[in-house]
Amino acid sequence: MNLEQLRRAGVSDRRTRRLCGPGGPWRRLHPGVVLLRNTTPTRQQLLHALLVRYGPGVVITGADALQAHGVKCPTASEIRLLVPDHCRVVACEGVRLARTARLPEPVVIDGLPFAPPARATLDMARSEPDPVRIHQLLTLPLYWGLCDRQELLTELATGPQRGTAAVRKVLRDLDEGPIQAHGLATHVLDMAHLPPPSWDLTICDRRGRRLGEADAWWDEIGLAWQYRCTPGPGGGFSHLALAATGIVLVRCTVRQLRQVPQDVAQELARAFGDASRTPRPRVRAIPMTPMGDAA
Repeated sequence: MNLEQLRRAGVSDRRTRRLCGPGGPWRRLHPGVVLLRNTTPTRQQLLHALLVRYGPGVVITGADALQAHGVKCPTASEIRLLVPDHCRVVACEGVRLARTARLPEPVVIDGLPFAPPARATLDMARSEPDPVRIHQLLTLPLYWGLCDRQELLTELATGPQRGTAAVRKVLRDLDEGPIQAHGLATHVLDMAHLPPPSWDLTICDRRGRRLGEADAWWDEIGLAWQYRCTPGPGGGFSHLALAATGIVLVRCTVRQLRQVPQDVAQELARAFGDASRTPRPRVRAIPMTPMGDAA
C-alpha cells in the first residue's frame, strides 16, 4: 500500500512512520510503499510492491514471468522490470530495470502484468554470456509448450540486435521437435502419476544385440514407451522385436500427446499395472547412441 492510500484511510504519515518503526506491526518495503504486516514479504508481495513504487506501465519479465506462465524454473535473485523508455526511475536493490520503446502487451495473471513467454525468455537470454545457459533458457518455453522457435526468432528480430549474436546462433541450431515432445510427455506422466522413467534408451537382448529404442523406460518392470511414432503404417518393425521379448510397450504420436493427453496417460497407467504383474523380460537398456556416432 502506498502513503496516499494510507492517508485516504485516515492514517497520517507520522503514524505510518511509527507503525513501521522497530518492533512495529508494519514494514516499509520501498520509499512510500508499506507492507501492513512485519513479516518477510513473499515474492508476490515484492512484485506488487514494485508496481506500487513504479506505477502503471511497468511489465514484469524474466524468470518471474516464466513462472507465472507455468514454467518450473529457479527464482532469479533479481526481479526484472520493463519500463517505458521515457521513465527516469532508479532501480532499487534486487531489481533490474530495462527501459524499452517496445513495451509488450502484458499478460495479467493474479493482478500482475507479465511479459509474454517469448519476450520474458529473450530478456534473460540477451544478458547471458554462457552459450550453454542460453540454450537452457531458450528451451524452457518450448519444453512447456508456451511458444515455438519461430516466435522466439520473430521476437529477437524485432528487438535491439546489439549483443544478440550468441542468442541467434543458439536459436538457429535449436531442434525444437524433441524438446516439445519431451515436455508434452512429461505433462502426460504427471497426469498418469507414475514414477519417473529413464529417457532415450536403446533396448538390447542379453547378448547386447539391439532390439529397438524406448523414449521412456521403466527398468524395474520392463515397460517401454515410444511417443514419437510415425502415424499410420511404417516406422520399422523394432516395436515387434521389443514386444516379442515380453516387454510391455506403449506407442503413440506427438499429436496424441498434444490432443488426447488424458487418453495416453490412462493407457500408460494400465500398461504400468500390466508390466508390474508380469515377469521382467530378459533385456537390458543402455543410453541411446546418436545416429552417426556409432563406432
